[in-house]
Amino acid sequence: MLPEDPPCIHAWHRISDRITTSGRLVAADIDELAAIGVAHVIDLAAPEHELALPDEEQRLAAHGIAYTRILVPFNSPTDEHYAQFVAALENGPLPVHMHCIYNFRVSAFLYRYHLETGMPEPEAADFLLPIWSPEASGHPAAQSWKKFIQDSRLLAGAARTVAA
Repeated sequence: MLPEDPPCIHAWHRISDRITTSGRLVAADIDELAAIGVAHVIDLAAPEHELALPDEEQRLAAHGIAYTRILVPFNSPTDEHYAQFVAALENGPLPVHMHCIYNFRVSAFLYRYHLETGMPEPEAADFLLPIWSPEASGHPAAQSWKKFIQDSRLLAGAARTVAA
C-alpha cells in the first residue's frame, strides 16, 4: 500500500510507488518526504535560485535521505545533464523524489527517460503535460526545452528501430 501523498508540496506528482516529483521544496517538505519513506532526492534546480531551499542537502541528511544535485540551467538542458539524471535515477536508492523549482525540468527529463525505456509516447506525455508543455509555453526558455523534447522523440525512435 502506498503512503498518502503530501498535500502541500508544490507541483507534487506521483509517477509510481518508487518515483515522485515536485517543484521547489520548503523546509517542512523534508519532513513530509521522510514520512513517506523517500530514500533519495534528485535536485535539478540551481542553488542560487530565490526559491531554492539553501540547506536542503543538510536537512535531507538529517533524515538519512541521500541527495544528488544536478545543476541544469533552465535555458540550456544538455545530454550531459540528462545522462547524470539517468545515472542518479538508476543507481541511487529508491524510492526517489526528484524536483526542480516548478517541476518543469524534471517532467521533461522523465518524459525523455520514459520514451527511452520503451513507454509509448502518449503515456509518457501523460506524465509531462499535466505539469507543462514546452511546445505550448510562452516562457523565453521554452525553445530550449522544445528542442530537448523533440530530440527525445527522435532518440527514442532511433533506439526502438535499432532494438527491432
